[in-house]
This record gives sequence, structure tokens and C-alpha cells, in this order.
Amino acid sequence: MSDDPDSFANYGPLLPGIKRVSYGNAEELEALFEAEGKNIAGFIAEPIQGEAGIIIPPTGYFAKVRELCTKHNVCFIADEVQSGVGRSGKMLAIEHDNVRPDVVILAKALGAGFLPVSAVLADAKFMDVFTPGTHGSTFGGNPLACRIAIEALSVMHEEELPQKSATQGAKLLKGLEGIMAKYPETITAVRGRGLFAAMDFTEKIPKGAYAFQKLLKEGGLLAKGTHNQTIRLSPPLVISDTDLTACVKVLDESVAKLIAAQKK
Repeated sequence: MSDDPDSFANYGPLLPGIKRVSYGNAEELEALFEAEGKNIAGFIAEPIQGEAGIIIPPTGYFAKVRELCTKHNVCFIADEVQSGVGRSGKMLAIEHDNVRPDVVILAKALGAGFLPVSAVLADAKFMDVFTPGTHGSTFGGNPLACRIAIEALSVMHEEELPQKSATQGAKLLKGLEGIMAKYPETITAVRGRGLFAAMDFTEKIPKGAYAFQKLLKEGGLLAKGTHNQTIRLSPPLVISDTDLTACVKVLDESVAKLIAAQKK
């Protein structure tokens, strides 16, 4: 379903009947629904795009999505695989928009780093479509994975990790804004929600994010580049003030090293 060639090139045959709309463009979505809504079963989107570079939608976008899906009887599916389970400063990133999707997809953090586990959350009118024998999985319902997921969710609530993500994320974003102000010709944008943040590098430094990624590793900080010019930052939700300060320091020093390397 992705429009990123890295995700679909050399794979096939691809699932037919998929139509793509620009992320965050409510007008484009409305036009599609008005023209073809009776033939559209579902709409799926990330509340915050992860692989695309921590892309946060315009204010009110998902409220409009909810309105359109309800109007045209389209199932609204929120892909919270990356953004869910406290990462964005709320338990689910879609909560920032104060809307309720019909279906939520969870994974990654649900397994707390111990075992792979995913889940689909939905109301009965959707889940009851599956009757005994119509859906199966070799490893579905793995008892150990399910127990870990339950414990992970308990820890999230007991230790108030979504709230900590919001608090520490605000500090991280402030640090990133300080770095951008210091190096405005190198860092073109920073953004984030909770501990889900990104920095964009000028196109004047080709594949700048990947060069920066290596410098961060040398400084003891792991991060992931995407689409050549964006570095994604997803610190642990339990990060302390001391470690967060050290993180920002490494980021700052690594930008300086990146700039120095371009002058050689």
C-alpha cells in the first residue's frame, strides 16, 4: 500500500484496488470519497507517519477523515504500529486528534522488546465478521507473547510512560530547535510529538541523514535515517533528564562534525 518505491519495487503482484491520496490532504480525500465512496471498503493511515520521517498531519485532518468515513460508511483504520503505545506522548497517537477510528493496528512496542506481537483492535461489528475457521495463524495467540503484551500495557499505565514521553519529548524538541537555530543552513526543519522526533538536513549535503547517522553512532547515540535527508529519533520512554541532555549534546556535536567534514 505504500507509495515509497523502496517498499514495493521488485515485489508483486501487488494487491489491486488500492487508491492513494496525499497524506494530510482532506480535500483530496473528500473528492475521492464523493466520487467513489460507495466502492471503498476502508481508509488506512498512520496518525503520525514514521518511515516517511515523523510527518505530523495538519490540525483537524483526522477529524475530517472521521467525518468522511462516517458519512460514506468507510472503515477508518489507524496504523499505530510505530506511533502507538505511548510513543507520541499519548497511549495512541490518534488521541492527539480527539477522534476514534474503527480499527487500530498495534505492534512493535506492544512486545516491549522481548517478543514480536501485534494486535488488531475493533468493535464487535467489525470483529464479528470473522467466524470460527475464517481466520487462522500458525503463531497467532502465542501465550507467552500475549502475556508479555499484557504486562507491557500494565507497565505503560503504572509508570505513566505516555505522560513521560510527552514531558521528555517537549524537552527533546526544545533541544532540537536550539540546534536548528545554531545551524540554520544545515538543519532545515525539526518536529516531534512525544519521543517521536525528526531532523531534516539541507539537500546541499546529499544523503546527509546517513552521514549524520554514522557520526551519532561514533558518539554513542543510535538513530535511523530515512529518505536521505531525515534522521528519526525515538529515545526510550524511560529516558532520564541526564541521558536526554547527553543525547542533545551528541546531536549538537555531530552536526558540527558533519559541517566540518563538508569543508574538507
